Amino acid sequence: MSTPPPSLADAPAAWPIDRSEDLHRDGWVMALRQDWLRRPGHPTEEPFRRVVLEHPGAVVILALDEDERVFCLRQYRHPARRVFVEIPAGLCDVEGEDPVEVAKRELAEEAGLAAGEWTHLTSAWSSPGISEEQMHFYLARDLSPVGRGDFVPEHEEAEMETFWAPYDDVLAAVLDGRVADAPVALAVLFARAKGLAGTG
Repeated sequence: MSTPPPSLADAPAAWPIDRSEDLHRDGWVMALRQDWLRRPGHPTEEPFRRVVLEHPGAVVILALDEDERVFCLRQYRHPARRVFVEIPAGLCDVEGEDPVEVAKRELAEEAGLAAGEWTHLTSAWSSPGISEEQMHFYLARDLSPVGRGDFVPEHEEAEMETFWAPYDDVLAAVLDGRVADAPVALAVLFARAKGLAGTG
């Protein structure tokens, strides 16, 4: 008799934590700590260390206009030493706030746009081996200009460029590796896979 396959779904779990220690914590919304874990059911084994980036989560917005163009950003990212083609995104840095409300604020601040139609594409963990970050992806349509309110860009954002690009061109750039930002790739591919964007 064959063994049934495991469930094809992620599941919540919490292994026992022997102790925790901060590696870095200041006034920012992110922190770095180290936990010493034990395998469930193995109380005599030595605990082992895992480093955790505490992260409040983020939103990513694929904004499409009536001509099926994507609102894009070009922004420098210091850790990668690279200027990336991106789409609007931001941290869920207000505790308890619904991610779609965060997405609405970020679209206004980064693009000066509001959307009359919001579709949740997916939520995904960016790098669960080290980070708590969960990203929430939205498709925004029925766009209208609203201005950026009192948002004043600074640092890298002060050098940020914005432009519109046809969705099919962005998809092609993702597929051939010219655009390599993971949130852009996920948003673009999920929108296509769900039949919500593109003309192909």
